[in-house]
Amino acid sequence: MEHVSGYLIQSVVFLASAVLAVVFSHRLGLGSVAGYLLAGIAIGPFGLKLVEKVEDVRHIAELGVVFLLFVIGLELEPKRLWSMRARLLSLGVSQVAGSIALIAAVAWAAGIDLRLGIVAGMALALSSTALALQPLRERGALQNKGGQAVFAILLFQDIAVIPMLALLPLLGAAGAGASFSWGGLGFAGAVIAATLVGGHFLAQPVFRHIARTRQREIFTAFALLLVLGIAWGFESAGLSMALGTFLAGVLLAESEYRHEIEAAVEPFKGLLLGLFFIAVGMSVDFGLLLDRPLLIAGLIVGLFVLKSAVLWAIARFAKLPPSERPLFILLLAQGGEFAFVLLTLGVQREVLPLATAQAMTLAVALSMLSTPFLLVFHDRVLAPRFTGKAPERTHLPPEPSKVIVAGLGRVGQVVARLLHGSGYEPTILDDDPDHVEQSRRFGFRVFYGDATRLDLLQAAGAAQADFLIITLNDPVATTGLARTAAKNFPKLRIIARAHDMRHLFELRDIGVEIIERETFQSALALGRATLAAVGADAERAARAIQSFAEHDDVVLAKLYSVHKSGPDANVSVSNELRDQFARTLREDEAALNAKAGNAADKPV
Repeated sequence: MEHVSGYLIQSVVFLASAVLAVVFSHRLGLGSVAGYLLAGIAIGPFGLKLVEKVEDVRHIAELGVVFLLFVIGLELEPKRLWSMRARLLSLGVSQVAGSIALIAAVAWAAGIDLRLGIVAGMALALSSTALALQPLRERGALQNKGGQAVFAILLFQDIAVIPMLALLPLLGAAGAGASFSWGGLGFAGAVIAATLVGGHFLAQPVFRHIARTRQREIFTAFALLLVLGIAWGFESAGLSMALGTFLAGVLLAESEYRHEIEAAVEPFKGLLLGLFFIAVGMSVDFGLLLDRPLLIAGLIVGLFVLKSAVLWAIARFAKLPPSERPLFILLLAQGGEFAFVLLTLGVQREVLPLATAQAMTLAVALSMLSTPFLLVFHDRVLAPRFTGKAPERTHLPPEPSKVIVAGLGRVGQVVARLLHGSGYEPTILDDDPDHVEQSRRFGFRVFYGDATRLDLLQAAGAAQADFLIITLNDPVATTGLARTAAKNFPKLRIIARAHDMRHLFELRDIGVEIIERETFQSALALGRATLAAVGADAERAARAIQSFAEHDDVVLAKLYSVHKSGPDANVSVSNELRDQFARTLREDEAALNAKAGNAADKPV
């Protein structure tokens, strides 16, 4: 029981420190990442000492980066990833190889053993995926040319970790007799193959069967099992966990369950990513900083200067817009989380002295800690200098349409077919897995999920969309979705299907711009056919229907103005307008008869 109590106390400490520090950080305009880092410093071994075992926290916290890469993969369809292949190789190889070569050369020139310089170069060449991607996502810059370049380099770095880990034993004294392991290579290949096959052929049928149960918690449980299972498999094979989950996300990016999966893992990703930043803050060894301040400062400055020089050359070579180069360099110049892994293994393989590894670890941690504050400097000082210069977009396949359709029933199908035929590819949400699967066979971009949920709307891109078309059958669900969308996405224009006039008034009170009653047009068409059949005069029937439609607009306007006054006001206005419409039809009929009589009196 005491053991459980200890975990509860630590959980309370982490959550309380995160809430207080992030709120305080936002008040200062520093952002959430800086808040998490400051929280880690405050509760860590060199702060209030509320939590002292940093390594235990870091192992769990690394899952935040794993979930982040999985979500990024979900947002990147395979065809878009394939279109990035040239940039991935050219920019990634240039950054990693260039940084390693420059750092190793400077170390060798300073009289440091070349093997130590290479290991240091490998560790310091890597950047923090979480610290770079989170600001890009917050600024909506992932689609810019600079943002895509940052992402390509980070992805290549995750891939490059694999050969770096394989090279470490060959550089160290402890690994002098290490031999190549075909078994290890085969196991790694099997894990990658299982991820590719499972993600493509097995995951979707399982999600489909779970969706039919309508048990959302089981759907969430399987999504977490998928992410954690792949992470465990890749770690067991000596591969990057983040790379494995990224591949799984890419394979599921075209799945109809993509947005539901993203909504399921998003809360865990946010909490674990925050825990990761807290762990980084806790790892800052201020005792070592006070003992060797000049060495640590020199390492940090050298890290930023050398990597920035390489990144500046890459930015010029890649012809990145000048307005995007500062952010590109800043996000990649700091150290990364994989440096901790490489430096620890470097000590174990007797390549790095323990004191050197500790100093480099502290320098990496402090470089990561400084990044949020450098971002504030970028946003307030550097970015305004480029105001008015539109960022260039990369030449990627077209993004999904800016139109979201909620519900693919009888009405939704007609709307979706009309949009699709007119060249607009909407994102469609529906909560019937069988219906979704069938509609996808006809080429619709349909995703499984309950559109009334805010997290699913966010995952579907409601914040970036222009229109939300609500075609749900349930009036209560329609009203709830309209209210949620209007409150959380003020720029989103809403077009809705109303059940009746009272429902139309509810939607109009919410602020829905365009509303159509679901049976009104079909009732007009049926009435027109009936009048034409009864009176044997299609022209008179058409005129009557046109008059009624114009009259109905007046009725709606007047009834809406009094609909909150009470039922008596509605009744009196309805009776008055009904009598007025009857008089209008009689006057129109008299005018038609007079016209017909005049035509008959004229000589032939």
